[in-house]
Amino acid sequence: MTAITSITAAQAQPQREHALDLFRQMVLIRRFEEKCAELYRAGKIHGFVHLYIGEEAIAAGAMQALAPDDAVVATYREHGHALVRGVPAPAVMAELYGKQEGCSRGRGGSMHLFDAATRFYGGNAIVGGGLPLAVGLALADRLARRPRVTACFFGEGAVAEGEFHECLNLSALWKLPVLFFCENNLYAMGTALGRSESETDLCLKASSYEIPAWPVDGMDVEACEDAARRAAAEVRGGGGPVFLEFRTYRFRAHSMFDPQLYRTKQEIDEWKKRDPILIYDGRLRESGLLDDDRLKRIEDGVAAEVQKAVDFAEAGTWEPVEDLTRFVYSERTRT
Repeated sequence: MTAITSITAAQAQPQREHALDLFRQMVLIRRFEEKCAELYRAGKIHGFVHLYIGEEAIAAGAMQALAPDDAVVATYREHGHALVRGVPAPAVMAELYGKQEGCSRGRGGSMHLFDAATRFYGGNAIVGGGLPLAVGLALADRLARRPRVTACFFGEGAVAEGEFHECLNLSALWKLPVLFFCENNLYAMGTALGRSESETDLCLKASSYEIPAWPVDGMDVEACEDAARRAAAEVRGGGGPVFLEFRTYRFRAHSMFDPQLYRTKQEIDEWKKRDPILIYDGRLRESGLLDDDRLKRIEDGVAAEVQKAVDFAEAGTWEPVEDLTRFVYSERTRT
């Protein structure tokens, strides 16, 4: 855990600002996702939407270990990753609306966010679909001798897929610079981990491929950051891939269509006692870094940012009908 006290005066201010920025990022993700749920119910957002509420500490913490030149591959529950990575909130919201000002020109929607400027390669709707992409990106960097790493976020449901094992095996054989970030929220859609995996300690699975692996408290943003930095340092040092199992919990349903018949309200309420935002709120208050006035300023700033994103999406434009085949068929003609 990162120490907030017992540091020099020169170190204190940057660490305070960093701690408050971690908190703000989690609040931004939470409020953005809450607004998405509201807009979905209002019929503004369509299709499948998977909210990241409850898991904010992972994206906010782990992303701190990445450099601008590193690549990020995520799952269909990727709004939070995109926001922390630096994809502008207006571009994300416009994409959810299906407007052409969105980061994927409105063609991808919630599950297919993409932004070349921040090297954010998805948003991938297929379970485990991002794993081979991450391995390919890492292989390209290794062959070109570029000092980069690729961070691949995926849920524990991907561990049951064949590409998980293929990708870990190849990454270990070729010592590829991949950070495998497994977000274990205990339920692959509606299937509990113990019903799909004979071995529920996912780190043991990664270790079987001779990949360093360790579990992380995914509800503690500082623990997520520290583990990710340690893993990234090992990968950058040429040691090959590292696997982290972030143990977390989603407070909302799998998607907006999910009736959640597979878990009890009591279980959800118990996990909510470990809300990553409330935990960090308490820690910052104990350290004297947060009070009600500062919290209000953070909340007001986030609310303004989210509203700006909504306004941008509302004012966006639909792609012209005549452009529907653009990017689908090649316009080049044979000679």
